[in-house]
Amino acid sequence: MFDENWRQRVIRSLASELDHVESGVEGAIDLLDQGNTLPFIARYRKEATAEMDETKLRKLVRRYEYLGRVRERKCEILNALRNQGALTNRLEEALDAAASIQQLDDLYRPFRPKRKTRASQARARGLTPLAEGMLRGENRNTLLSQWYAENSSEDGDHLDPEDALAGARDIVAEVVAEDIGAREAIRSAIRKSGTLVSEARVDLAGTPYALYGTFRRGLNTVRPHQVLAIDRAERENALRVRIDLDHATASETLANRFVRVDNPWADALGSAVEDGYHRLLFPSIEREIRRGLTEGAESHAISVFAQNLTDLIMAPPIPGRVVLGVDPAYRSGCKLAAVGPRGDVLDVAVVYPHPPQGKEADARSTLAEMIRNWDVDIIAIGNGTASRETEALVAGLIPELRREVSYTIVNEAGASVYSASALAAAELPRLDVSHRGAVSIARRLQDPLAELVKIEPRSIGVGLYQHDVDQKELARSLGEVVESCVNRVGVDANSASPALLTHVAGIRPGVAEAIVAYRRSKGPFVNRKQLLEVPGLGMVTFEQAAGFLRIRGGDDPLDNTWVHPESYPIARDILAHIGASPDALVEQPDWVRKTLENTRPQDIAEVIDAGRPTINDIFAALSRPGRDPRENLPQPILRKDIISLDQVEPGEVLTGTVRNVVDFGVFVDIGVGRDGLVHISELSEGFVRHPGDLLSVGDTVVVRVLSIDRERDRISLSISAV
Repeated sequence: MFDENWRQRVIRSLASELDHVESGVEGAIDLLDQGNTLPFIARYRKEATAEMDETKLRKLVRRYEYLGRVRERKCEILNALRNQGALTNRLEEALDAAASIQQLDDLYRPFRPKRKTRASQARARGLTPLAEGMLRGENRNTLLSQWYAENSSEDGDHLDPEDALAGARDIVAEVVAEDIGAREAIRSAIRKSGTLVSEARVDLAGTPYALYGTFRRGLNTVRPHQVLAIDRAERENALRVRIDLDHATASETLANRFVRVDNPWADALGSAVEDGYHRLLFPSIEREIRRGLTEGAESHAISVFAQNLTDLIMAPPIPGRVVLGVDPAYRSGCKLAAVGPRGDVLDVAVVYPHPPQGKEADARSTLAEMIRNWDVDIIAIGNGTASRETEALVAGLIPELRREVSYTIVNEAGASVYSASALAAAELPRLDVSHRGAVSIARRLQDPLAELVKIEPRSIGVGLYQHDVDQKELARSLGEVVESCVNRVGVDANSASPALLTHVAGIRPGVAEAIVAYRRSKGPFVNRKQLLEVPGLGMVTFEQAAGFLRIRGGDDPLDNTWVHPESYPIARDILAHIGASPDALVEQPDWVRKTLENTRPQDIAEVIDAGRPTINDIFAALSRPGRDPRENLPQPILRKDIISLDQVEPGEVLTGTVRNVVDFGVFVDIGVGRDGLVHISELSEGFVRHPGDLLSVGDTVVVRVLSIDRERDRISLSISAV
C-alpha cells in the first residue's frame, strides 16, 4: 500500500525538511542512486541539484538512508502482522502514515512476540474477556456471572474470583503500557517536565564525577557533555541515575484516559492503570528517553569532534620551509628529523637532554649542527611527554644561532599510531619507527591536511568522549570530514601520497597506489587525460576524480584549476570572450582576474550553452587558478622565546592558539606548557550558545589571565575581559 509512491513521498518530505525545491532533491537522489560521489555532485552537478551545497547533501543522504530503514521496518512489521492474521485496514493505514521507526514500533508493540509476562499468563488462563469487559464498563454481576459460566470446569470448579480479577488487572496494565496514546502522553510529559537525577554510589571526591554526586537538571536543559559524563559514571557504578517526574499527575492523566467515572470497575481499573504506569509504562519510556538523550549527546559530541577535526586539518600549510621535527621524550630521548620543503627527509638523529641521561650540551650541539647544515627555518616540537622541557631547550638555543629560526608546538596526537603503521613503513622504509614520529610532526606543520589523512581520525584528540560514542558513527562522520576537506582543497596528482589520493572522490586504495606507481615508472603527469593510462582508472573514476586532481606546470593551464575536463570547452569560450587563451592563466593571471571581475557571468551564459551555476564556478576557477582555500587562514604562532608559568600573573594579556573546542569552553595554548580554559561564560559579553559558534581549532586569540591554580595545574582565561 505505502510502497507505490514511496519515492515521490520521500522527495516531498526531504524537500520540506531541507527547505529545498523538489526538483533539486530528486536530482540529488538520482545522482546518488547512480553511484556518483557526494563531493562530485556538490561541485559539478549544481544544475541537477538546484545548487544544493555539500552540508545539505550530507543531511539528505542521512535522512534518505533513515527513511529507507523506515520503509524496510514497515515491510517487516506488515509481513509479521499478516502471518499472525492481525493486520486490519485501520492498522495498515496507521503503519502507512508512520514516519519514524519509533512510531512503527509503538504500533507493533501489542502484537510483538513477548517473553512470559503476568499479562500473557492471565491471557493463557482465559481472562482476556474479563479484562475487556472491565475496560468497556460492563455490569459487574453480569460480566462475572458470564465469565464464571464460560470458564467453569465440568465438576464445577473455577478460578478463584480474586485471582481472576488480579489476572484481568494484569492484562489491563499491559494494555495501558502498550497504548500508543498513553505512551505518547507520558513521553511528552517527561520531555516537557522530566528531571535527570544522579546520586553518588561511592565517594566521588577528587574524581571527574564529583559534580554529579547530587545532580538535578531538567531534561530540556541538560547539556550533552553532562549526559555523556553521567552515562560513563553510571557504567562504572559510580552513580545511580534516574528520571524524576510528577508521577501522581502522570498516573492521573492515564486514569482519565482509561477509566470513566461511571465505570462500575473504576476502582479495579484505577489500580491496574497505576500498576501499568509504574511497573511497565514509565520504566519503558524512561529507558527510551535515556537512550534518546545518549544518542543526542553522542551525535552532538561527534559533530563537535568533526568540526574540530575540520579546523585542525584545514589549518594553513607552511610551504617552502625546511622544518626540524622534534618528538620529545625523557628516557628514550628526543627524536629529530630535518624535513625539506617538499616533505623529503634530510637527516635524523636522537638526543638525550633530559633525565635520566641529562646530556643537554650534546643535544644543543646536535640541534645547532642540524639547523646549520640544513638551513632549518622552523622547529616543530610535539606536545607530548617532555614537550615543555624540550621547548625550553630550543628557546635557549635560538639566540645563539646565526640565522632566523623560530619554533612552534604541534599537536602530535596519533603520531605514534602512524609511526607503527604499514603506511609509515612503506613511506619511510629506511627509518626506524622512533624517527617516523618526528618526520610526521614536521610534515604536519608543512601541510596538516596531507599528513593528518594518514592517521585514523579517532586518534587525533580534538573533542571529548570520543571513546564513549558510537564508534561506527564516529568513524563515518570523521571519514566524511576527511573526504570533504581533501576534495575542498584539491590534490596535486604528482606529489600526493596514496593515503591522500584515497580520499579523492571516486578513487579506491588500489587506484591510489596505481597512480603513485605510474608516476614512479613514467614520470610526472603532464595533463589530466594521462590519468586514464593508469591501470584501474577508467572513465567512471576519471569523471568523479579529475576535477579534484591538479597538474601544475603541465600541458594545459586548465589542469591546475577547479574546472572539470568536461567543461574545458566552456572555459575556453569564456576566455575567448574576454580576448584570452588558457595560457593567460599562467602569463597574465592578474589581468584575467580583473577582466573577469568586470564581466557579468549572466551575459556569457546567454551566449554559451551552459547553466549559470557552472558559468559562475568557472569564473571563480579562472580568476584564481591553483588557489588553496586555506591560504587566507591565520598561520600558527611562531615563537623564539618561552614563557614560564611563574612569569604569568592574573590580569596579564597574552596571545594564544585555540587547541580544542568543547561544549563548556575552549582550551588555549598561551605558551606556558599547559592549555588554559576559557569557560563559555568568558567568551563574550553576550549569550553564547556554543563555543564553536565563535571560535575554531587553530584560531589565534588574545586572552586575559583570570586565575592560576598551580596545585591543580589549571589556568582560567577570559576573552570577554580583554
